Amino acid sequence: MTRQKGSNPPEKLTVLGATGSIGTNTLDVIRQLGGRDRFEILGLTGAGNVALLAEQARELGVKLAVTADDEKYAELKDALAGSGIAVASGKSGLQEAASLEADWVMAAIAGTPGLEPTLTAARRGANIALANKECLVTGGDVFISTMREGGGTLIPVDSEHSAIFQCLEPHNRDKVERIVLTASGGPFRTWSREQMDGVTAEIARAHPNWSMGLKVSIGSASMFNKALEMIEAKYLFDLEPSQIEVIVHPQSIIHSMVAYTDGSVIAQLGCPDMRTAIAYALTYPGRGTLDVERLDFAKLARLDFEAPDEDRFPSIRLARLALQRGGVQGAVLNAAEETAFHAFVDGKIGFLHMADTVESVMERMNDGRPADTIDAILAADTQARAYAEDVIRQKQKAA
Repeated sequence: MTRQKGSNPPEKLTVLGATGSIGTNTLDVIRQLGGRDRFEILGLTGAGNVALLAEQARELGVKLAVTADDEKYAELKDALAGSGIAVASGKSGLQEAASLEADWVMAAIAGTPGLEPTLTAARRGANIALANKECLVTGGDVFISTMREGGGTLIPVDSEHSAIFQCLEPHNRDKVERIVLTASGGPFRTWSREQMDGVTAEIARAHPNWSMGLKVSIGSASMFNKALEMIEAKYLFDLEPSQIEVIVHPQSIIHSMVAYTDGSVIAQLGCPDMRTAIAYALTYPGRGTLDVERLDFAKLARLDFEAPDEDRFPSIRLARLALQRGGVQGAVLNAAEETAFHAFVDGKIGFLHMADTVESVMERMNDGRPADTIDAILAADTQARAYAEDVIRQKQKAA
């Protein structure tokens, strides 16, 4: 759901998740686009990196800085002593930041914790630059209806969804045949299941093209990141599951495509750099000027494409299953995947066991329950995490 709300660039901005990969890139984009001369940054939130959060808050002269970790409150308060910047922490602090009267909110808190504060911002009518996949994967129907009621604009920040948004012709939305999400294939694109079975988190985090955080990098290696993007695309662009295609494109130059009923395919291209999609969201419906690498077509040499191997990467198949079932299945997939991810990073399960865990939980919770309220979504999330922990314990005992 997207609606234009004016041609002026955003003036007041809050960044939820300022210290993560998307957040730090957002602040770099803000500096390039004019900094405090163009944007008034009302609030910043972060997690454990209090030193960076305090540094960002002082530089940008924000009104409120929030750490999601209540135990870091005193540290953040000390770091900002004498600055005049208000300090808060925990869930209540995140809600306070989301409630600030910012024109735009960059929703970049990783995982399910980003859902409720982003909904708060949407409810009051804020324009949302959405980098948090979980808002739509877990609570798509609720989130979209909240955006409609609030009246704000929703602009995707994921490079793939930003590409689709840019390729969609508003006057031809009914002529969209399908959208094509591109995937790099990650570091294990050519590996066998036997080779992948022994990889560690350190190996899995080494993305061949993009510079991203640990969660997204490992999600790219397992292609669970693409699975979440498939579900996100359904809600962003009001698509049927059959209209969502994934193609592996190792060079990561074409970020995604829209195919129309007349056989035309429109693609958005660029060097792999998240700042381009972030800048587009913050300057929409215009465009800014950004110091990023430009494509040199003479040096590209080739662009390759291949179908994803759903035997080696079952996450794509599981996303299709969640789309077909509907209801809370997106929330179940996401919660189980997050739990399995942490278990993999902690060395409790192997790389391939992440998908096995998700599939086990999805089958256990295939009861058709709807995702029509935030309480229903959070209840499914909690139950799926508990079931995933149980599956992980069983795998450890069997090892």
